[in-house]
Amino acid sequence: MQLGVMVAIQEDVTWDGWLRVVQFAERAGFESVWTSDHLWTVIPGAMKQSLAMWPALTAAALETTRARIGQLVSPTTYRHPVELAQNAVALDHLSQGRYILGLGAGWQEREHEAFGFVLPAPGERLERLREALQVIRALWSGEPVTFRGRFFRLEAAVLHPTPLRPEGVPVLVGGGGEQKTLRIVAEFADEWNPGFVDPDGFVRKDRLLSEYCRAIGRDPKTIRRTLMLTYLVGRTPEELREKARRWARWRGLDSAGVDPDRILEELRARWMLVGTPEAIAEQIRQWADLGVDRIMLHMFDLEDLDGLDLMASRVLPAVVP
Repeated sequence: MQLGVMVAIQEDVTWDGWLRVVQFAERAGFESVWTSDHLWTVIPGAMKQSLAMWPALTAAALETTRARIGQLVSPTTYRHPVELAQNAVALDHLSQGRYILGLGAGWQEREHEAFGFVLPAPGERLERLREALQVIRALWSGEPVTFRGRFFRLEAAVLHPTPLRPEGVPVLVGGGGEQKTLRIVAEFADEWNPGFVDPDGFVRKDRLLSEYCRAIGRDPKTIRRTLMLTYLVGRTPEELREKARRWARWRGLDSAGVDPDRILEELRARWMLVGTPEAIAEQIRQWADLGVDRIMLHMFDLEDLDGLDLMASRVLPAVVP
């Protein structure tokens, strides 16, 4: 098991806050640092500052020497594969091979409508994702690429420099669709993140992914399984209640009028990591037993460096070999 830190930079994150977490995660020994790719908040009705993804990842590459970096995930509905391919190579070089390109089919309808992007039906989105992956892989070869697909067209296009490794930049595909998405994962991905899933759902999807891999002659073990999970950690019940109140404020709720115990119960029911460091370590070990290789710890409150320190000092040593 490996542990990374995930920050949703569209939720009122400042540059100082982002860099502070990146630097802390590097010093504390977390395996990776992740961010999101949204143009605005995912919380309906809220108005929040949103940082730009490419500069955020560039800063993370330059502020670290050990931790991997990546995004969960860029939608191919409003990120063109040429943009993705070129920026991925730049980050590959800037990080000296520590960057992971995270891609998905796109999902937030109101975001697309607000900024003038089309969000097609799910089947068309996945066809677009597949084409984008084909274009990206081809451009990384450094050879002239002519591509005539349904969504993208290239005529003798060449991108230089190329990735540091002949096989290209590692690719993470996000999504858990069992008929189409997992087939794309089997064909193209080095890592897989199914999104929000319970243990039974993860086991079922993991089994299907393995079957799709074997059908095309690929070893299922060559794909790293990952999850992003929000955590609320505290030393005492009262600390946990305060974290629940902070969660409520982050979600735009009136924290004075919420029941923190009920929030904690609801978050546990959604399989988030909730409890003392020892309880969270046990929850992580249960995911590891199911085959999860990395958990990206979603840090929703960037002011809570004490909580992140608890995860680093008492959870990380208990779950990482």
